[in-house]
Amino acid sequence: MRARLILLLIILVSTPAYAAQNFDAWLDGVKKEALNKGISEKTVQLAFNGVKPIPRVIELDRKQPEGTMTFAQYYDRVISAQRIKQGRYEYRKHRDALEVAAKKYGVPAHYIVALWGIETNYGGNTGGFKVIPALATLAHDGRRSDFFRKELLNALKILDEGHISAQSMNGSWAGAMGQNQFMPSSFHNFAVDGNGDGKRDIWESLPDVFASTANYLSRSGWKEDERWGREVSIPQGFPKPLEGKGTKKSIDEWTKLGVTLPGGGKLPNAPGLKASVIAPDGLNGRTFLAYDNFRVIMKWNNSTYFATSVGLLADQIAQ
Repeated sequence: MRARLILLLIILVSTPAYAAQNFDAWLDGVKKEALNKGISEKTVQLAFNGVKPIPRVIELDRKQPEGTMTFAQYYDRVISAQRIKQGRYEYRKHRDALEVAAKKYGVPAHYIVALWGIETNYGGNTGGFKVIPALATLAHDGRRSDFFRKELLNALKILDEGHISAQSMNGSWAGAMGQNQFMPSSFHNFAVDGNGDGKRDIWESLPDVFASTANYLSRSGWKEDERWGREVSIPQGFPKPLEGKGTKKSIDEWTKLGVTLPGGGKLPNAPGLKASVIAPDGLNGRTFLAYDNFRVIMKWNNSTYFATSVGLLADQIAQ
């Protein structure tokens, strides 16, 4: 008897009708919470009109690659010759708007362009999902429901403030939005109106995209007079425990430990500057000295691969 009840429960939970009913009941709770938080009834109705779970979102969430790619492979994928070429072109084309953001927030323009290039290929790939249904799917799913429920409510607030319509609010399967892929919470914390039209439009307005990106880095601790880091060479027998963000030394100290420029030249003198040796593929792979701005980039995306690639692409764009 007990076995039959368990089987019946499994069948019920796995049927589409049960899942839809469960989602609709859950969504009613989200709507009530949104209204209680001051989101207008009109926004709630428009945002959730016809919203259903998206199976593809759950599939992508379950298949995130973790530790399956070397840094060399990642670099080849995200920094192609074409991406460098286009980055230089976009840098020249939008120089005026970029320099306005760079000057106001103290972040050099080539870093703004590099983040734009790696995140969405300079706006060419901003994601093919509607943000509200994608976030609702993930919030209902249960794996990280609290996080995505908060992001969903933040997204509703963006709609309610009139920055974008629900139909135009597109992004990634995980809810990252616009040409710089801000999550809704990051939008509220860092997005700014770069062109003075009263909206923060990171989907279509490049002045808003550039200013918002620069504002994020600036408020995360960017040091205008420092670079992100640089590629270096380390000597044979370099102590493994010294590698990683946990160890910071002066440039002079690293020089005494045998760290040089890739061609064997001496590291530039930089009194007071602290750095870490980063080796994404281990000490036999490419190695880098990472400065404080490297850590700032990691606040954007907590990935050594990502932060290193942004720095390297920025260097290439600035040439």
